[in-house]
Amino acid sequence: MNPRFRNVRRIGPVQVASYLARGRNRHLAACTAPKCDFSAEYDSRAAAELAARTHRCKA
Repeated sequence: MNPRFRNVRRIGPVQVASYLARGRNRHLAACTAPKCDFSAEYDSRAAAELAARTHRCKA
């Protein structure tokens, strides 16, 4: 089953979204720049947004 993303926000080239997984809220930060493979899951929204703000693309 695919997760249903909600509360999607863009911070620079990184999108931050929340979703429900196994009954728990999870948060994802993923870079949308070409050839950048950054993505990570976090337990808190604040951590995901911090990762988005401090991300520097290698591409």
